[in-house]
Amino acid sequence: MNLTLPKLLASAFAVLALASCGSGSDVASSDDSEQPANILFVIMDDVGIDQMKSFGYGGSTPPSMPNMDAVASAGVRFRNAWSMPECSPGRAAFFVGQYPLRTNINQAIGPNDLANSQLSPYAVTAPKLLKQAGYESAMFGKFHLAGPENNEAENATPSVLGWDYFYGWVGGLPGSVDTTAGGVDSTGPYMCGFVPGKLAGGTDTGACYQANNTCSVIKRTALSQDAAGLQCLASGGIFVPDDETCAGPPATVNFEQENGYYVSPLVIIDDGNVEQVPLTDPRARKYRTVIETDAAIEWINTRSDSKPWMATVSYSSAHTPWQQPPGNLLAKHNGPASDSWDCTATQPGRLIQNKMIEAMDAEFGRLLVETGLASWGGDGNLVYDPKASNTIIVIMGDNGTLGTAVKTPFIPSQAKGTAYQTGVWDPLIIAGPQVAQPDREVEHMVNAVDLFQLFGEVAGLDVHEVVPHTVDSVSVLPYLTNPDQPSLRTINFTMGGMNLQANGGRNGPCVISTTCTVIPTSKSVCEDNQGNWWGPGYTHSSVVDNNGVGYETCADVNQALYNAQRDTLTVLPESSIAIRNDRFKLVRNTAMDFDPNTNGFRTDIVEELYEVNQAAPTPLLDTPNLDLLRTPTAETQAIYKTLRAQMDKILASEPYCPGDGNKDGVVNAEDLENWRRIAHDWGLSSVYDFYVNDILDGLTNNIDEGIVQNNLNKTCERSYGVY
Repeated sequence: MNLTLPKLLASAFAVLALASCGSGSDVASSDDSEQPANILFVIMDDVGIDQMKSFGYGGSTPPSMPNMDAVASAGVRFRNAWSMPECSPGRAAFFVGQYPLRTNINQAIGPNDLANSQLSPYAVTAPKLLKQAGYESAMFGKFHLAGPENNEAENATPSVLGWDYFYGWVGGLPGSVDTTAGGVDSTGPYMCGFVPGKLAGGTDTGACYQANNTCSVIKRTALSQDAAGLQCLASGGIFVPDDETCAGPPATVNFEQENGYYVSPLVIIDDGNVEQVPLTDPRARKYRTVIETDAAIEWINTRSDSKPWMATVSYSSAHTPWQQPPGNLLAKHNGPASDSWDCTATQPGRLIQNKMIEAMDAEFGRLLVETGLASWGGDGNLVYDPKASNTIIVIMGDNGTLGTAVKTPFIPSQAKGTAYQTGVWDPLIIAGPQVAQPDREVEHMVNAVDLFQLFGEVAGLDVHEVVPHTVDSVSVLPYLTNPDQPSLRTINFTMGGMNLQANGGRNGPCVISTTCTVIPTSKSVCEDNQGNWWGPGYTHSSVVDNNGVGYETCADVNQALYNAQRDTLTVLPESSIAIRNDRFKLVRNTAMDFDPNTNGFRTDIVEELYEVNQAAPTPLLDTPNLDLLRTPTAETQAIYKTLRAQMDKILASEPYCPGDGNKDGVVNAEDLENWRRIAHDWGLSSVYDFYVNDILDGLTNNIDEGIVQNNLNKTCERSYGVY
């Protein structure tokens, strides 16, 4: 455990105390006769609304999701909900109720992103908020909100940010698929991380060695079974083909290697105590979706009836790398994935993603049944009665679907990572005893930030009153209790961009097909998304060699391609922002690219205006051929000017205040004391590392002390929410 954690926790919960003082935080306990509802919050990773048959979409091959469909039918389906273009900003929106411009979390947090682009330890997060109403909070699965790199708390960040219990992965993403299948690659590579069956070029018999030196022989006796290699992997073992002796594994067998969804570096935090589970431990050697569900069931079932709880089940699925789930999870979902599907190819990958979503749905059903929130009917279907427990269930995707898995008629080139509809339009399902007239749809605009307010509303808290920082949330509870509730939002907003790295750094370029992007946070993530890395450490033969240095930007890549007389690439936006009203949507994309006319670089800012709707199964989407600014009219020009002014107002709504590291609105002795502790105990990246000449150096040092001193007793210009 990090030795500075007690001090970090003290600093973090000082903010909670500040929020509680004189703020009406006893609202929830004013009527002790009725305990606030428990909250089960389920996050689906990279599952946009295009995947959801229950919302009227899914194309010709939607994933089967009978368990989530059952909850959707017993609750409210919000058909006009936006999140952010990528996972970390979307998740931060859930838990602090703020747009990315306030958190500086603009894209998926990577190993080089500074603490300035991670959730601040001084933020009032949902678990800190709910503590005011007596809640216990736990999270299971993917975190990806702060740390472990460039953060004083390292793997303890969930605890510092308020969660009482955590069981999952702080860095969030699964590791790459181990194509050696644990070091047994004699005839591979095994593109899905396990030895396939005989008909797929592998074998149906072999020895399954476990890290505890036990072994068993596995034989696949029917095609309806998983390949023997997958059975072994799912049990935590390493499969040695055609070995029927169990005499001992080859010397090349490696139990220290991550393998996609099956072998992951688990972190467990209980009451501030941090355990980093080694890869050799059986707890870290199981399919992630099963691990996430098992841990949530155990925690929920051990809660006291006298204390409300919030459990966040943050499923890793269906984020890349795509990998076949255990077939036993898919008996009710059209059968298991084929072991002949190549996890690195687009079409099989799309099919595997469907199966990963279906496995998640199966485990979601088990979660409800084994915690007593639902039961299995005689026909094997989920029976869920929202009035039978004092628990509200909230299900939402964190961003749009990855382009290569998008369902028609949605647009693969405008998917995750962009502010177009396919990139930010997410399914939102809410069910529970609060819902009047279940099985209905709400077409009004809702944003991921609004869930933060919903959590407070369920607990009886006035979020805008008790939280000392700016909150962008709008109420959600009235939509549940009043079927005739008019729209509470006048606009919806989303944005993605670049995170902050030391000395102006950025993610390296990743080339996927004919496009170049800086969304993937590393070489391995780029390759997991079927891309070729052009940054430092490149290895792919397609890269224009520059003596191993690699390229910093996609503009550099295009310059190299142009000079090599090769076709240049489409550069995906480095910043993608959108705002909409009930009918029209403005998108602003910013990208730096190579300009062959000047042999230099240019920054392109492109704005587009669209009319959009939620018609099913074919919604009106923001496709380039429908850009209203191509042939503007007086009406569309007026709409454009209004939306643009509103967008600019939001972007200007968080004035920078140097020296105010805890963002309490004033630079004072508390900031100086915070700086002293961090500089003394840590000295590296923190929220007390301030800009010098528009650059962050990734250090908390005397330069930053000078900035605090020079601004002491300054009252910051107040930020404001825009709805």
